[in-house]
Parts: sequence; structure tokens; C-alpha cells
Amino acid sequence: MARLAIVYHSGFGHTARVAEHVRRGAAAVEGVEVMLFAVDAVDWKALDAADAIVFGAPTYMGSVSAAFKHFMDQTSRQWLKQRWQDKLAAGFTNSGGLSGDKQGVLLQLQTFAAQHGMLWVPLPLMPEGTGPEDRNRLGSHLGLMTQADNAPAEITPPAGDLRTAEWFGRHVAERALRWVAGAA
Repeated sequence: MARLAIVYHSGFGHTARVAEHVRRGAAAVEGVEVMLFAVDAVDWKALDAADAIVFGAPTYMGSVSAAFKHFMDQTSRQWLKQRWQDKLAAGFTNSGGLSGDKQGVLLQLQTFAAQHGMLWVPLPLMPEGTGPEDRNRLGSHLGLMTQADNAPAEITPPAGDLRTAEWFGRHVAERALRWVAGAA
């Protein structure tokens, strides 16, 4: 059994919707327990016990949101005790613009994970195209990028981005199972 936690902040509902699709994908993998936490309702013991943690934040002005940064700052106790060392980590971000400097957010999340001694899981999915139905249409490999088109969360991100999120959740969950089996 592998335990995978998803921690996210969502200002307008878009990142929460993506987090739910990452959760669905991970939950489809037999032998994986998936926990989903908004940053204002984190269960620290559950995060410390997780084998993998997926971080999700909207891209605001080329960075994670202030609420997600606050969560990052709150992890100083985990860092000091190295509670997350050798866990798997992955990340996702959403913005209204096609770019919005999402790559900077993924790098920020990867650096954060590295400071905790975590091992990063990328998104090794070749882009299928650039249309709204295509998986990995934004061509990211460092982590999951989605785009909300500045529309309500009920209708965006588009279907291809949500399918990519589910694929990504399965991918990270499968890696977590392998990681746990290898440790045994």
C-alpha cells in the first residue's frame, strides 16, 4: 500500500478542480490510498506519513499564490526534522493565460521539494496536440500545467487538461507503488 497526498490552494476553484482530477487518476491505481487537502485544512501527520506528495498551486504573477507560499513556510518543522526526506514529490499549476509563467511555479515547487530532500516525479507525456481536447497540450514535462481561460471553474480547464491531470495522478501513484515496493 502506498499513501499519496495532494495539497493545493485554489483561489477561484480552477486549481481545486484540477486537484480533484489528479486525485481521481491516483485513486484509480489499486493499492494506493489518496488524500486531498486544501492548504487551509492540512493534516500534518497524514503528510508526514505519505509516501508521495503532489503540490498544486495557481500561478499568480509568475509565482505560487500567497496562500500556497504560506503553506510552504509552515513546513519548516518538517524540514528541520527532515520528515519528508526521500518521499516522492510532484506538482501542478493552473493559470488563466496559456503561459502565465507556469514554468516558474513548477520550478518553485521542485525547489521546495528538493529543500525537503524529496525526489521529483515529472510529467513524461508527449503532447498530443494543442487543442482543448488534447492531453498535455501545453507541452510541459516538469509537471502538470493547465489553463483556465479566465472562465468559471465549472467549464474550464478544458477536457484535455483534466484528462492530463488524471493521467498525471495515475503516473505519480504508480511511481509511489514502485517506490514503496523497492523500499520493502
